[in-house]
Amino acid sequence: MFRSIRSAGVFLGLLAGLQPAQANVVVVLNSRDATVQLLDQASHKTLQTFPVGKEPHHLMATPDNKSLIVASAVGNELVFLDPVTGQKQRHVKDILDPYQIGFSPDQKWFVATSLRLHRIDIYAYNGKEMKLAKRVPLPKLPSHIAFDAKSTTAFITQQGSDEISAIDLRTQNVLWTLPVGKLPAGITMTPDDKHLLVGIMGSDYVEVIDWRARKSVKRIKVGAGTHNFRALGDGRFTYVSNRVSNTINLIDQKTLENVGTIDVPGGPDCMEITADRKYMWATLRWIKKVAVIDLQQKKVVKMIPVGRSPHGVFFANSSARM
Repeated sequence: MFRSIRSAGVFLGLLAGLQPAQANVVVVLNSRDATVQLLDQASHKTLQTFPVGKEPHHLMATPDNKSLIVASAVGNELVFLDPVTGQKQRHVKDILDPYQIGFSPDQKWFVATSLRLHRIDIYAYNGKEMKLAKRVPLPKLPSHIAFDAKSTTAFITQQGSDEISAIDLRTQNVLWTLPVGKLPAGITMTPDDKHLLVGIMGSDYVEVIDWRARKSVKRIKVGAGTHNFRALGDGRFTYVSNRVSNTINLIDQKTLENVGTIDVPGGPDCMEITADRKYMWATLRWIKKVAVIDLQQKKVVKMIPVGRSPHGVFFANSSARM
């Protein structure tokens, strides 16, 4: 299914040699510029900027942590980077409109949402290669992805129809669809595997879904433009960004309560957290910057200029994602 383009190894090796030997590289996707920008985590300086497809929005590491996949939505490709240095490894072409991507917890399935094509593509994954299993049409603008702990089901938000759908990964059939609120975006599973948390971007709350009972059970008031999630990494708390109110909230996933607010100007979107859980890096979609946030002081301590409409952010020395 996939055709790979051979990377220019010698050239990339020379570029990698220009990087500080022990630098902790931060990878930022500038969606409107169609570039990857590499920042030094310690000095906050730009190390390198290079083109990557068209409209790169989201990114994630492969299960073996040997590659970082950048989903180039309009470019219709996946770009594989070294997760430590940020340098290009290879391209995978003919992946149509990969907006958000995700691996199931058992690493047997790779799912890509196609926002503008109104479908999701489900691939069987054997640890090395991906083979298309099925393309599943969804009503309108499928966006973000979550999985249950047993890897039986993928849950997809649909921004255009204000719903989430549950997909049986074994059969690739839609199990059920549930209205959740205006413009649902980010979605995550609580560590106990009991509830889905859905960011309602068209409002100011997180919808809590009992996915086994197939019903909403609570709304957690946060900020306007509720968008995306990033777990603290302690097995209990998660952060949620609010692009309109310019805030990031901390949610207790055990009590299902909002327990803290950080003011972050500029439309906070995607987030990454350092391994010691002391600092967060957040992309600011509206002002071409990345914020570095002191999580103990609950305040922005640095603003770093990047490209237009920064979206995904990643670094290898990060905290756990649950």
